[in-house]
Amino acid sequence: MIKVVDNDIETLATALYVKIDDMLRDWPGLRPPRPSGSTPLTLSDAELLTLAVMSALLGFTSERRWLRYVTENLAGMFPALIGQSGYNKRIRKAFWLFIRVIRMLAMDTTLWSDDVWVVDSTPVECGRSRETAKRSNVAGWAEYGYRASHSRFFWGLRLHLVCTLSGLPVLFAIAGAKADERQTLLGMLEAGRDVAAAHPGQILIGDKNYFGKDFEADLAEHSLALLRPARKGEAPRGGQNLFEPLRQVIESVNQTFKGRLDLERHGGRTSQGILTRILARILALTAAIWRNDKTGQPIMRSLVAYDH
Repeated sequence: MIKVVDNDIETLATALYVKIDDMLRDWPGLRPPRPSGSTPLTLSDAELLTLAVMSALLGFTSERRWLRYVTENLAGMFPALIGQSGYNKRIRKAFWLFIRVIRMLAMDTTLWSDDVWVVDSTPVECGRSRETAKRSNVAGWAEYGYRASHSRFFWGLRLHLVCTLSGLPVLFAIAGAKADERQTLLGMLEAGRDVAAAHPGQILIGDKNYFGKDFEADLAEHSLALLRPARKGEAPRGGQNLFEPLRQVIESVNQTFKGRLDLERHGGRTSQGILTRILARILALTAAIWRNDKTGQPIMRSLVAYDH
């Protein structure tokens, strides 16, 4: 299938490049470290992240195919492209820059002040054969877990995500498939204390796995009020009538990651490789929402204008 890049994704790429470039000019310390005396970069860090976002939005899961496509079709936008090995090394070293840019774009939307968040985790498979599970570089981090929606086990990780009702990523973590969702959420809130502190009185919607008096007390310390369905044997909880339609938001966001951004076809083989490929997809969704918000689009999470 031949992919055609239209003006919408070119406009997004240009706006994203300028935004990242301005950020790195104001805060040069955010740039990935490089050895002293290194030759000047032919491909800037802003261009590197823009390429990663475009790759995710256009559905490329192979870096080799993506770079070949860029050389043949986007030379005007990226005249000084680097080889696959250099691209791969630069992307992996840009781990923290991805996280900084995701936060910067999210905060630069009108959605950042939303007073309702939803939380969930979704599987990220890293292999299916027993040999892969034994020999993989991520064995020990990746592990067997249960996928309730498909009633089967999988081997890999989970992406834990807190987002707004419009699907804007607020906090996220990548953990082993068996990691406790409650403890992972508390860890996310601890790492992002500034985010929770800036949203006092926030409502957090989760499923039945987010339960426990001590857990809810910990959430209360972050000024978060939990809305979830009652577990078997529990008394009815407040907000039950609101839960189901709002809870579908996170399921839709997860489907965007899997169906439109190929989350489970990340192609990573090492921990850094998997992390940066997942981060590229989180950044791609955040960038699309940021652009849709700036241009007044009716559906913030729509990728239709950017995936072809």
